[in-house]
Amino acid sequence: MKLVDEAEITATAGNGGNGCIAFRREKFIPLGGPNGGDGGDGGNVWLQADENLNTLVDFRHETRFKAQRGENGMGSQMYGKAGEDRTILVPVGTVVHNVDTDEVIGDLTAHGQRLLVAKGGKGGLGNMHFKSSVNRTPRRATPGTEGETRTLRLELKLLADVGLLGFPNAGKSTFVRAVSAATPKVADYPFTTLYPNLGVVSVEPGRSFVIADIPGLIEGAADGAGLGSLFLRHVQRTRLLLHLVDIAPMDYEGSSLSPAGQVRAIENELRKYDPAMLEKPRWLVLNKADLMFEDEAQAAAEAIVAELDWKAPWYITSAISREGTRPIMLAVQAFFDRLREDELEAAANAAAGAGSDDAG
Repeated sequence: MKLVDEAEITATAGNGGNGCIAFRREKFIPLGGPNGGDGGDGGNVWLQADENLNTLVDFRHETRFKAQRGENGMGSQMYGKAGEDRTILVPVGTVVHNVDTDEVIGDLTAHGQRLLVAKGGKGGLGNMHFKSSVNRTPRRATPGTEGETRTLRLELKLLADVGLLGFPNAGKSTFVRAVSAATPKVADYPFTTLYPNLGVVSVEPGRSFVIADIPGLIEGAADGAGLGSLFLRHVQRTRLLLHLVDIAPMDYEGSSLSPAGQVRAIENELRKYDPAMLEKPRWLVLNKADLMFEDEAQAAAEAIVAELDWKAPWYITSAISREGTRPIMLAVQAFFDRLREDELEAAANAAAGAGSDDAG
């Protein structure tokens, strides 16, 4: 199914029920007085993250969601029933924008996380609230208030640990197929990847991470050229970027850049789209080494690294034959293991510091 990563919906909460004007009328109680009950509150509209969803495509067909109205109050001091809430399921990783104010009102990043997007109206008061010593028979009740209506823009940012960058036909989809159970489309023409693909890389039981392949980037992607600009948001959440480069690319329509030139071009697109993305750890993966003799591939890789003055880790691999992919995945897993250890140590230090402050 084609991934749909943006949608616009309207969420309308339920109106509150009206308060009731009623009086107690019984044969042997001539002065019964007012007994009109309150209206029920209107239902709220919630968004809830569901890990079983991976697209916003359902919102292409249904865009309006409404919670139930509260019931009106009744006599004998009977309160109206509150309206039922409406819960809308969205994929984990959905960012919620208020279209009218252009503000982000929530980011659903965990399964089961809920976000209130439209609050129901309050139920009106019945006339039993308005009796007093000078007004024994109040004929006054208040109507329920209207529920909120919001127009929301939903934006899906996939939750992946590793993001793959590269020009079209750099071998990203083949790489994902080689290191995970994912099966993205592979072909010998540009832009075979039309939507992001996620794969789970399991190094060993209990040690795994998620890798994301996005459509290939070209020069001008941040300004709308090609397909990758639509999905650059999906690598914003990643903690590590693998920059795949064809070690000896053939000229094809749209680019004749050298491998080092391709790296610089994508760095420029990242800088224009979000400069913070260049601050992420980024490793260089020189792919398609199977098309060259081993010594030629090594020499070519060293020349590219020298031209770029590359300081981060770099690797030579052949995704199609899976040669060299295992060491990369082990290094990536070790990287995340170190991150996890650092996070646990920082949390422990923060807890110890808080404890000492309390003691002082």
